[in-house]
Amino acid sequence: MNREQLGTALRALRMASEREAQAVARGALMSPSKLSKIENGRLQPSVTDIERILVALEVSEEVKAEYLAAARAAATETTAWRLLKRSGVHKGQQAAQALEAQTSVLRVFQPALIPGLLQTPEYIRAILKRHDLSEDALTRTLNGRLERQAILQDASKSLRFIITEPVLWWTIVPPSVMVGQLDRLASLSRLSHIDIRVVPLRGPKTDIANHAFVIRDRRLVTIETVHAEVTATDPQDIAQYIAKFESFAESALSGSDMRRMVEGVRDEFLRQQETGWVGR
Repeated sequence: MNREQLGTALRALRMASEREAQAVARGALMSPSKLSKIENGRLQPSVTDIERILVALEVSEEVKAEYLAAARAAATETTAWRLLKRSGVHKGQQAAQALEAQTSVLRVFQPALIPGLLQTPEYIRAILKRHDLSEDALTRTLNGRLERQAILQDASKSLRFIITEPVLWWTIVPPSVMVGQLDRLASLSRLSHIDIRVVPLRGPKTDIANHAFVIRDRRLVTIETVHAEVTATDPQDIAQYIAKFESFAESALSGSDMRRMVEGVRDEFLRQQETGWVGR
């Protein structure tokens, strides 16, 4: 049951109970306008919101359990990478581009790789080749990611990226590619609407860089795991990820400090390029 279906089902429950919307909203400790938005699928309710509405409607424990299970399922969705590959990896790029077009504030946390929107074509190709794609699928997916990068020129959006220092050193590509990739990071970081920060290895830490995640406004979070992409839409879950992002932002290097670190790593790759590098 998706968000719209859940709202429709709640409205049907209320109508069947012959209760006025204002009375149900009051019993659920929310405004009538919020209840209306939930019932019409215009607002993603939290599991707590659903539970309060059900309590206000005085439904049976069986019905409550059924609807709460549906609410939790609607709040978190998991798509296995193997299923995405089967349907076409390039379609995932199209879906991401559609979401980003509707996003005002994008927050990306990446402790493993350069974020996709910031990758050079050479870096993208190297990353995609790990997935054993056909040449056609690889090319279509690469082009899809490059098309997504048009968002970087949209100054009306706030694009925030946090990476960890090991990302700068992770030699999944030859030094020559890393040099160009790091130059791109430094260049993009000078744009006023793009904030790129690096969490240094040195210094005290208050959190753990568990995994990559992307926050789109306050509407949803996409989490990358080894086997699947997880999408969370529960407001409480989103708030937790925003808090984690902002915590790392406080300890990360930004502006000229960030560029000095990036340029120092780039210079090391230049030296490696001159002395020779044995790739995969």
